[in-house]
Amino acid sequence: MDKRVNLVKLSVGTESVESLMAWQEMRRRELPEGLPRHVTRMWPKRAAEILNGGSIYWVIKGLIQCRQRILRLDELTGEDGIRRCAIVLDPELHRTNTAPKRPFQGWRYLKTEDSPADLPAGKSQEEPLPPELSQALAEIGVI
Repeated sequence: MDKRVNLVKLSVGTESVESLMAWQEMRRRELPEGLPRHVTRMWPKRAAEILNGGSIYWVIKGLIQCRQRILRLDELTGEDGIRRCAIVLDPELHRTNTAPKRPFQGWRYLKTEDSPADLPAGKSQEEPLPPELSQALAEIGVI
């Protein structure tokens, strides 16, 4: 199988990549295997494509800013008896080029070709665009 798909998810209440990292680190101590996870009510129908090397891309403050590789999908049953999906993640966050993303509920599929590229190792943010280019892109609705 060579098909792969990613997920995109809002990181609600997160101020920065660093605050997402800190929150996950705090929660990891309470979780089995110490692996971060995101629990959702919906089970992805495209699970095989996600598990073929997919990542979850995190939207922070309206911008996709980082991603984490998805390791597996675990079934959980809540105290209410409802089946849920725990998206188990690699602890390493990879910063990406930023990409604007409007608010949405839950998670969405993100095609590999539409996913922002990783920033080079050791780089924590993109270089700012020249002001003239930023304004021109904003005028045509790109940013």
